[in-house]
Amino acid sequence: MLLATDKFKGSLSAAEATSHLAAGLRRASPALGIRTIPVADGGEGTVAAAVEAGFARVLTRATGPTGAPIEAGFAVRGDTAVIEVAEASGLRRLPRGEAAPLSATSYGTGQLIRAALEAGCTRVILGLGGSACTDGGAGLVQALGARLLDAAGQGLPRGGAALARLARIDVGELAAVRELIVASDVDNPLLGPNGAAAIYGPQKGATAEDVALLDAALANWARLVQGAVGGRGFGPGPAGARVDGAHASGSGSADADAGSREIAAHSLASARGSVTGSGPADVDAGSRQVPAHSPAHAPADFAQVPGAGAAGGIGFAAMSLLGARLEPGIDIVLDLADFATKAHGARLVITGEGSLDRQSLRGKAPAGVARAAARAGVPVVAVAGVCTLTPAELEAAGIRAAYTLSGIEPDLERCILDAGPLLEQLAAVIAADALTGAAV
Repeated sequence: MLLATDKFKGSLSAAEATSHLAAGLRRASPALGIRTIPVADGGEGTVAAAVEAGFARVLTRATGPTGAPIEAGFAVRGDTAVIEVAEASGLRRLPRGEAAPLSATSYGTGQLIRAALEAGCTRVILGLGGSACTDGGAGLVQALGARLLDAAGQGLPRGGAALARLARIDVGELAAVRELIVASDVDNPLLGPNGAAAIYGPQKGATAEDVALLDAALANWARLVQGAVGGRGFGPGPAGARVDGAHASGSGSADADAGSREIAAHSLASARGSVTGSGPADVDAGSRQVPAHSPAHAPADFAQVPGAGAAGGIGFAAMSLLGARLEPGIDIVLDLADFATKAHGARLVITGEGSLDRQSLRGKAPAGVARAAARAGVPVVAVAGVCTLTPAELEAAGIRAAYTLSGIEPDLERCILDAGPLLEQLAAVIAADALTGAAV
């Protein structure tokens, strides 16, 4: 059997959940062959999953979401680094758990990226999720060399609220990342009723007034960023341009007041390479690849690209200023763990997470594992604390059955406190069903 479970939030890490499942299976069937892959969907646990897959953990000093110094880590193998936003800019890094919705920053995440670049990494996988900030990724690019200035030419303080006073962006010293892959399961835009502030701000302590302030500040940020990239297109790296509210200079010109500029093919060509047709294009040999939606028919505004609102808007900055491409987080993690090879010859795959619900079907780990297992021709069952999906929904997702902690312990508080032992009990049930063919 192949075990590929995500965390049970509030109870067990992915590695702990996998360990308890394995223990229960071995106790029920000592001769059973077991392989394990703790997984993540791009959020918290992504670095741990990479370490389990053979990456080395690297520790460094960084800035937490409120500015306090912290020790944070990322994973490295060869020229690839795996970094997660939650590690330096996450809710768990808030001192005493006190929210800072207006001033929390992604600066520390940018420091981790810079540390990875200085270690020789040319490919960075950035897992989004669990962020404490709603700063549109402004702090991240500040840590990588961008200067954000107010009308008097003074540097802005960190945090999303300060972006309301942003007047100029200088990206001349912005570090380039040869290949930046953003791992996310979020498809929200940056702005509006489905944007970063409106949907995720309240989870980070934002009041209704804070949400309105942050959304307006992010709109100002997006307008000026659009000016910064409008003359060079999407993905070729820093333009070396300073942009204010009316003009842009460098590889091209941009009117930062134009709220819905089309990024045309000739703008990409004038930047650092050439673009033909409407598909992906290489911008200068050896440079990063421009994603498929970047040439002539690119969205007029990066703020509206699905995923721009991920991690408080970090997705927006990563795509627009660093040329990142977005990919489903679970697919990246499974690729790092060589899931296809480990699934070969398996009789059953067991996946799971704390709650199996409709959100699980939108890029979360169980659905991603089920897709990968289907390609390998291996049946899948899931474990969870609770499951609100119907049998038809499970079947459509490629999951044959769901086994829940609540099914053997109705007290949800006990399910949370005793998740490990309860998982071992579930494992025994799965083992029995597998032996009789009920689970396969």
